[in-house]
Amino acid sequence: MIVVAGEALIDLVPQSAGDPLAALRPARGGGPYNTAVALGRLGTPTAFCSRVSTDAFGESLLERLHTEGVRTDLVQRGAEPTTLAVAALDAAGSAAYTFYVAGTADRLFALPGRLPAATRALSLGTCSLVLEPGATAYEQLMRREAERGVFVALDPNIRAGLIPDADAYRARFRGWLPSVSLLKLSEDDAEWLGGDVADWLAAGPAAVVLTRGADGLSVFTRDGRQLSVPGERVDVVDTIGAGDTVNAALLHALGQRELFAPGALDGLGPDGWREVLGFAARASALTCSRAGAEPPHASELAAA
Repeated sequence: MIVVAGEALIDLVPQSAGDPLAALRPARGGGPYNTAVALGRLGTPTAFCSRVSTDAFGESLLERLHTEGVRTDLVQRGAEPTTLAVAALDAAGSAAYTFYVAGTADRLFALPGRLPAATRALSLGTCSLVLEPGATAYEQLMRREAERGVFVALDPNIRAGLIPDADAYRARFRGWLPSVSLLKLSEDDAEWLGGDVADWLAAGPAAVVLTRGADGLSVFTRDGRQLSVPGERVDVVDTIGAGDTVNAALLHALGQRELFAPGALDGLGPDGWREVLGFAARASALTCSRAGAEPPHASELAAA
């Protein structure tokens, strides 16, 4: 089982790109939440670990997880409101976000007890590792599970507007790397972090996957290999949830190959990485071909 830990929120998505006064459509979202939904649709046993409001939005968030077959017994609840993220879409369908996070339920996440014995991987990232006091609890969860041999996947998914001290966050990010097995980030994330892939690999991860939008994905491994696959060409509606779909597809593909054991990822060769990255590229392209974070089901990828 894969446990996805992090925020669940409501995206308010404009119905017309480039118009800030366009009608806003509420959509369930949040990077970790989207990753959990995508894993559920791919058929991987998945549990969501978060703190979710008891308001109407929170109930809707949980309802979708149940529909997608994602376990929710690790979800904490609170009466505080659900976080809102207002999206702005440019002409290419890329989204920028303004967040409303003051006093919301998800940032009050507390360190849970030990995860289920069936847990083989833990995925974290995005706002949940920024907003205190929950950020410290998620960090503690990451370190604890890594110490007991759980495969940890990290997607920082930088939201610069939420980070009050960029240098402090960058230092904190570097401190996470010894606990990380797989680091996935976009070119924009990598530029903002200002680091070097070789240095990140030396700090701990077995592999770094870099997403390059329509140009595809690249992987860098700690034994010095680099491999890239092209993006899949589609008519892009928007890019909401595309990176989260990549997260899920990578984890699903690695889990199918039983590569979550300590050191196992080092044995994945070039052909295996091409298959894994190609699968993630196809999954992400399907998400981009429709509005909002609507990741594909396994049957759609089997037919691709």
